[in-house]
Amino acid sequence: MREKTIVPAIRFAGFTDAWEQCKVSDVTNRFDNLRIPVAANLRVPGTTPYYGANGIQDYVDGFTHDGEFVLVAEDGANDLKNYPVRCVNGRIWVNNHAHVLQGKPEMADNKFLAYSISQADIESLLVGGGRAKLNAEIMMGIEFHIPSLDEQRIIGKYLTHLDHLITLHQRKYSRLYNIKKSMLERMFPKEGASVPEIRFAGFTDAWEQRKLEEMSYSFEYGLNAAATTYDGENRYIRITDIDDETRLFSTTDLTSPDIDLKSADNYRLRESDIVFARTGASVGKTYIYKPFDGIMYYAGFLIRARIRPEYSANFVFQNTLTEQYRNFVAITSQRSGQPGINAQEYSTFEFFVPGYKEQEQIGAFFRHLDHLITLHQRKLERLQNIKKSCLEKMFV
Repeated sequence: MREKTIVPAIRFAGFTDAWEQCKVSDVTNRFDNLRIPVAANLRVPGTTPYYGANGIQDYVDGFTHDGEFVLVAEDGANDLKNYPVRCVNGRIWVNNHAHVLQGKPEMADNKFLAYSISQADIESLLVGGGRAKLNAEIMMGIEFHIPSLDEQRIIGKYLTHLDHLITLHQRKYSRLYNIKKSMLERMFPKEGASVPEIRFAGFTDAWEQRKLEEMSYSFEYGLNAAATTYDGENRYIRITDIDDETRLFSTTDLTSPDIDLKSADNYRLRESDIVFARTGASVGKTYIYKPFDGIMYYAGFLIRARIRPEYSANFVFQNTLTEQYRNFVAITSQRSGQPGINAQEYSTFEFFVPGYKEQEQIGAFFRHLDHLITLHQRKLERLQNIKKSCLEKMFV
């Protein structure tokens, strides 16, 4: 019987040769002997990145290695599932918590090596207890498949470009997120104040205190139904589907409620609806329904507040992202068991409110910011999914 040729599912045009099996030791040299750990108080400040298990820890004067290398965490990795493996270039200083590899000339491309090694199930190779360790001998024995040097270089270059795009969008996303965080602190009254630090031009009237119950038609608990496979139309929002940072609905694990939806119309979210997490570590987490999120039903561990039309729902929602709200949640959620806040307690949340026009302008400002954040988050997710697919299909 003819032996099956080993090749990946996706290849760049012009490459047809079989990939060959090898060990890390076959195609790399190890330069752990040049590593020098330096205590933080003894480091001389400089411009050279000082690497440990999880990346750059400091910038120092001098260097231990000069060139292109692959760094693999030895011990102290902060993520055993996505084990720290990176390709670095230039003058670097490496301590004794990262192995230092370099592809043998004319045999292995360092960028390709880094992606190949990161595909291995390194977690299963670790030894030790609390501080799991990847021994050098075990690392050098990791087996993988390798194509010609030219094909390695193209794959490594392509994935490195993808990583650069991911980093770029991550920075843009982080910048916008920090802008929003800053504006939330300045456009809503701080504790003890009745007006914010920053207001739009033309607004001078005093803000008045209101309770959430005054601004809402009702507070309703969600569906008591399990989640099932997404049916392509009806979405089910649970506490875990609300992003912890952005409060956006996550589309990475879509589900539908396992119930006859003909009897569940009261649990379908509509514009101006805000849902609140009522129990557990995520108590206080909120989400405002957006029509572009599709047909959506809310689960039992969420409470829905339907905001009255004389108030801006987005203004109300933004108030649930403030320090004042976080303090309210911290105090109100205290229980003998796990933390929780019921509908009646949420209804007592009190905050300062301006006239409707000012509410609308503030709400519109943050809605625009949220839109930009969503765009970059989705671009980021799309790029991360492309990379994940490439890693699965471009390697053997």
